[in-house]
Amino acid sequence: MQDFKTYKEFYNYSIENPEAFWKEQASKLNWHSFPKQILSKDAKGYPQWFADGQLNMSALCLDQHVSDGYGSQTAIIYDSPVTDTLRKITYGKLQEQVSKFAGSLRKLGLSKGDTAIIYMPMIPETVVAMLACARIGVIHSVVFGGFAPHELAIRIDDCSPKAIITASCGIEIQKIVPYKPFVDRAVEEAKSKPEHIIVYQREHGPKAQMKATDLDFMALLEGGVATDPVPLESTHPLYILYTSGTTGTPKGIQRDTGGYATAMKFSMGAVYGVEPGDVYWAASDVGWVVGHSYIVYGPLINRNTTVLFEGKPVKTPDAGTFWRVISQHKVKVMFTAPTAIRAIKKEDPDGRFIKSLDMSSLKYQFLAGERCDAATLNWLQEKLGVPVIDHWWQTESGWAMLANMAGIELLPVKPGSASFPVCGYDIRILGPDGTELGPNEEGLVSVKLPMPPGTLTDLWNNSTRFQKSYFDQFAGYYSTGDGGYKDEDGYYFITGRVDDIINVAGHRLSTAEMEEVVAAHPAVAECAVIGVADDLKGQIPMAIIVMKTASALSTAEIQAEIVRDIRNTIGPVASLKKVVPVKRLPKTRSGKTLRKLLRAIAEKAELKIPSTIDDVDIIGEVQEVFGTAGVH
Repeated sequence: MQDFKTYKEFYNYSIENPEAFWKEQASKLNWHSFPKQILSKDAKGYPQWFADGQLNMSALCLDQHVSDGYGSQTAIIYDSPVTDTLRKITYGKLQEQVSKFAGSLRKLGLSKGDTAIIYMPMIPETVVAMLACARIGVIHSVVFGGFAPHELAIRIDDCSPKAIITASCGIEIQKIVPYKPFVDRAVEEAKSKPEHIIVYQREHGPKAQMKATDLDFMALLEGGVATDPVPLESTHPLYILYTSGTTGTPKGIQRDTGGYATAMKFSMGAVYGVEPGDVYWAASDVGWVVGHSYIVYGPLINRNTTVLFEGKPVKTPDAGTFWRVISQHKVKVMFTAPTAIRAIKKEDPDGRFIKSLDMSSLKYQFLAGERCDAATLNWLQEKLGVPVIDHWWQTESGWAMLANMAGIELLPVKPGSASFPVCGYDIRILGPDGTELGPNEEGLVSVKLPMPPGTLTDLWNNSTRFQKSYFDQFAGYYSTGDGGYKDEDGYYFITGRVDDIINVAGHRLSTAEMEEVVAAHPAVAECAVIGVADDLKGQIPMAIIVMKTASALSTAEIQAEIVRDIRNTIGPVASLKKVVPVKRLPKTRSGKTLRKLLRAIAEKAELKIPSTIDDVDIIGEVQEVFGTAGVH
């Protein structure tokens, strides 16, 4: 490959010569069998990468580095302020644990093509479980521990796991989250029954009640026989990761092995600017795509030391926790969500914690997961004194789609913008009819096919929905579901979702799914759930309800029960706390609820009255209710 000096040269080459570009990137991995087919099409006609290659992700993340002489390098720094624990695990030790646990999974009958759900907190054993599955070709599905049993049951039924790997509990500041009881309730609810439940008993918190058929995680790990990694087809699914869908039913994003491995290796250097041996920290959770890509697979495949942090940006113990971790562990590059920074800024507006610590190791600070406001970015850049880079991507993409590629050429930061397309992503702004729009014209953010390696390859057991959700809107394009525009300098700005997905503190949630829960309350006649702008979390859900005329409950009791129902069904992550009763919901003449109008009223934004509205008088009624309720 030519030695390009600028981002533009590098990017243009990736778009004009995709096969040559990605063949070069793939050659930086140790393949069991290097692919001859670089870019082809699968049975559905969807582009696929490296179809005839063979490799193993666990081997790339562990065995390769140990055989290269780096077994004594720290792979994981487990920093848990909620349990006052600090552990460092070397690549050699992690390889030993992963290979033994993989051996025990194989002895239990799990093999290539089987699925396993991992429902665990931010502890090293979670990483062991993920890599052990990858080692023997078991497709893992990590479910975020903040989801309630019902949500877990939906995922169990969708992927039919042969095993569920869990822990006794999760710990959030002073709160214990009982993981094992949640799993028991989910299994009871689900139609699909796993053969094995494997439980890690934490030292902190109450011990889980074990059934006679349950298995102990540590007994399996310590008693396992070391197992070599299995060569797998590049197209073999590495994992399923569920993301909120517009129908209320989660979509199982399916990720391949070879394309994803190539993208992870490339992005660690090109996007984040880290070299093998550097300390890298993504302050997220393994239950989300950031955790998969940049706590586990990306850093480990690049031989970085990854920080596994079990805590919060504030209250564990204070607003200086993030900066303490960076200073103590000499973090070179850090990645978190804007919500975390807003929480820190609120507690420590002068940045006194930053000033009190040696932050000289930090070279770049990345933000993603939700739109970052200019005020937050400017505050952080001023306090840290390093480039703060907002970038944009999705669960579906698996890695950055828009970014200021620090490892190629750091271009001027423009607050509010996620900068430029990352190599391999031919991003266009399209109008409703599919025509490409000009500078500063807002439209639908779309990616011209083929997508680069590492992006979604299908939806688990639902190829029809895969096609409909992402490719039917514009022929030859992947539809992101986000709106946006690019300015006259080529900087891209993402304005938000164009469907019913909202972003709560970086967590993608479906308002349709919440509406199902609210509508099920016996006192609710009609409802709408909307995402309302929030200074701290970016967006928060709000339920607007029309109550039935006769109810034995008071309005306050109904509101409290709805909040409780959302928490019990979706989980605390939904963060719904505001329920507003109105007499009527504004609708079109065809009966469609005008959620965008409700959001504008709630946010006290400028109203654009649609010509299709059934009854204009409803707007005044709703405005009056929102005014007296103090909702804003």
